[in-house]
Amino acid sequence: MAFLFQSLALRMVKGMNPLSLPEKHVIQFHTGKTPERRVLSGYKVFNLFRRSAGKPFYCHAPPAATARCSAGYLLTDIFLATQKRSRQSTGGMILRLSSNPQRGLVFAASCAFALALSYFSIRNAYAAYAAGLQTAAGYERATRLEPADPRNWYLLGRYWQYNLEDADASRAIRAYRSALELNPGSSDIWLDLATVCESEGDLAAARSAFRQAKKVYPLSAEVSWRYGNFLLRQGELESASTEMRLAVQADPKRAAEAFSRSLRAGSNFENTLDRILPPITEAYVDVISDQAADRHTGNALKVWDRLASLHPRMNLRDSFSLVDALMAEKRIAEAGRVWDQAVLFAGLADLQGPSGSVLWDGGFESGISGGGFSWSFPEISRSVQVGTNMEEKHSGNRSLRLAFDGKSNVNFSGVCHFVPVRPSSRYHFSGWVRTKMLTTDQGIRFQLHSLGTQDASTVSSPDVHGTQPWTPIDLPWSSGKNVQEMQVCVVRTPSEEADSRIQGIAWVDDVALVPDPAEHPKP
Repeated sequence: MAFLFQSLALRMVKGMNPLSLPEKHVIQFHTGKTPERRVLSGYKVFNLFRRSAGKPFYCHAPPAATARCSAGYLLTDIFLATQKRSRQSTGGMILRLSSNPQRGLVFAASCAFALALSYFSIRNAYAAYAAGLQTAAGYERATRLEPADPRNWYLLGRYWQYNLEDADASRAIRAYRSALELNPGSSDIWLDLATVCESEGDLAAARSAFRQAKKVYPLSAEVSWRYGNFLLRQGELESASTEMRLAVQADPKRAAEAFSRSLRAGSNFENTLDRILPPITEAYVDVISDQAADRHTGNALKVWDRLASLHPRMNLRDSFSLVDALMAEKRIAEAGRVWDQAVLFAGLADLQGPSGSVLWDGGFESGISGGGFSWSFPEISRSVQVGTNMEEKHSGNRSLRLAFDGKSNVNFSGVCHFVPVRPSSRYHFSGWVRTKMLTTDQGIRFQLHSLGTQDASTVSSPDVHGTQPWTPIDLPWSSGKNVQEMQVCVVRTPSEEADSRIQGIAWVDDVALVPDPAEHPKP
């Protein structure tokens, strides 16, 4: 038997996986006659005993039970090995057994060992089943069946801590401490122990448990987050900010919540901005979006200015929330400034287009739409297919394509663009339109709307229909006295003809709004 366990130790030290043993081993029974070959697998023999315990053992076994299973595979192969190897054998330990009593003794020992493993397998499977019931009795039974498994104690502790109908903090603490005796390196157990201790008013024990969690897993965002919130509740703002910053650094998506909690705890805005946010663009964007959504637009703008000082690389869409919030409050000049900075940070300042145009991306080159000072497209447009096209364009790589299906006399105005402008100023609008078999007398045209004042005047360009090559559209436009924003839309107005259902294709490209260089603001 000593030889068997030495062989087992040697095989495991060499790093061989007991579960990948050769499936076929040859057993030769010497009877004094021509040797009779019988192929029998140690794997199959042990698998017979494993199946007797049921599949749950294999699925839910803890490391100790898995080790017992692995040893069973190996020892069964060793017990069934014989004096010679067959040509079919691929390796394994050879134990010379020349007499029937020796073979019988080894076989009996292997059967006893397999039965013992089956017992442990069944016990482990029953413990897993009991824990799966998610009841107090089930968790208690699991700890009695597998007292060396820290997870059973941990699950029992969580039951007593978080069960709303049957909570018992003292029992939870005892269960957590039993789990930690078996696995002191689990930050999750330390965190839950700290939480339940705090709920019981034992702040010293809670602080000690949080510090142990930090010691076990110092880089964990969850550990820093929960410890920071604990310190925040104790009024230790500076220490709490340090932990919150570590949490945000590890997980930037926590930035908005960390920022708002710090402000609610009494920290002033500048200190919160300095202490909570690491120089990570994603963290700043998270805070800006959250503050803008809560209508704290002034705070969001301050955070943006701090981000802009870092000269980040960012996605232009990340500025939508702030720009849209500023536009909703009619702070158009500030919205325009933020947009221009965001375009620069996104690397989209050099899009091809007429020089000096205040209408961004008039050539539809960026592929960005839906917010800020970009194009907006309808999500669903009945009878019209709207999208960009790379095959037909006036310049650059793309154009806007509108395809009408001929089923209705559609009133279309779904493609629009907000533009910041100066009050009491003159501009020159231009664009290019191409059409192919576009029916009815009402084709594609541009409409320019003044926004934000009582003077909501609209200027329309001539329409283009039929089949036309790229056709230039030029139109003068003047802003009113208090107008800081206008809107350009691509439209098709309904026809009054008998056959008014429009069919065909139109392309639009190189739309621009350029201030008159000779214009001075009107008095």
